[in-house]
Amino acid sequence: MRKISADYIFPIASEPIKKGVVTVDDDGVILDIETSHDIDVEYYKGIICPGFINTHCHLELSYMRGKITEKSGMSGFVKELLSVRSEAISQDIIKGIEEGEAEMIRNGIVAVADISNDNSSFEQKSRGNLFYHTFIEVFDLNPKRADEIFSNALSLRSELKKYKSAHVSLPCSIVPHAPYTVSEKLFGLINKQALKENSILSIHNQESLGESMLFESHSGPMYESFTRMGVDFTHFPVSGFNSLKTTLPKLPLSQKILLVHNTFTSPEDLQWAGSQAANLFWCTCPNANLYIEDRLPDYNFFIKENAWVTIGTDSLASNKSLSVLDELKTISSHNPQIPLHTLLSWATVNGAEFLGREELGTIEKGKKPGLNLLINNNGLNLTQNTEVIKLV
Repeated sequence: MRKISADYIFPIASEPIKKGVVTVDDDGVILDIETSHDIDVEYYKGIICPGFINTHCHLELSYMRGKITEKSGMSGFVKELLSVRSEAISQDIIKGIEEGEAEMIRNGIVAVADISNDNSSFEQKSRGNLFYHTFIEVFDLNPKRADEIFSNALSLRSELKKYKSAHVSLPCSIVPHAPYTVSEKLFGLINKQALKENSILSIHNQESLGESMLFESHSGPMYESFTRMGVDFTHFPVSGFNSLKTTLPKLPLSQKILLVHNTFTSPEDLQWAGSQAANLFWCTCPNANLYIEDRLPDYNFFIKENAWVTIGTDSLASNKSLSVLDELKTISSHNPQIPLHTLLSWATVNGAEFLGREELGTIEKGKKPGLNLLINNNGLNLTQNTEVIKLV
């Protein structure tokens, strides 16, 4: 048993407690939270908060750190990523996965919603060092290949299930990659499976301005770049609407849906989407947005609409670290008006709610959220010097 105290405890479910005390058992379960302490405590300068939840990662791409040109736009990024991926060596991929997971653990991450296009990360996930919900991602615009593509995803899901044990849970969902990479028929197969299994879903959304131009008029940089790469848009009709309004109705709106990036999401988009579905979560990956498009979402829109915002790191192909704290620091540096409690809620309880992990996300009796210490902070503000130490 440990009694741990700090300048402030951020339970997230309640207001911050100045010099509060959290008592945990040897397994990390919260036994008590007190507002004062005696001399028999571990005391730290800084802020204690729950473990972080990374709701968008591509662990299998961790070997790509520093290999993709920054600020080349979405079409340039995709072209380079495909080139680097085609030359990947198996041992580099596995080493990158191991190092990527270790980096997340050091940075206080306790749970990950991770994208998988192959089986390379499955063995690492089976070791149970972190909780993972795996999104098996599918993409193909040709409806004639939809059954084959979906069958391959089912096979990959069956392979992941073989790693499951009494000690390690490996939940997964089959999900669409992005609005512009999935045929109507493939969307239908994904949706049928999600409803059958009551799955949570994830899809990249409004990551670039060219994405919506593609839907509205078959024009713009993404359309031109993908056409040069040989992508066939025969089965991709012009909808006259942006990508969100075109795609959201194709998803099972009764399920929890995570929309990822949302760099170009407008207030009108948020209001419209909220009127269509009650279980929408909006994942932001600010450092990846800056890496690829050199632009951030306007977070004021999401706050005004009381949107369920979560935090993702994306992959080391589009980021320099796998650190939720680094993402929060980027948001805070561009939006100093956002309170720390709001940022930490995005990084903890909102992700736990999306993943359905009730034991995570808040410091409350009976829960096992992990405990992070934020140090070198400026009062209740994050700075570029703020660091995270995993305490529990």
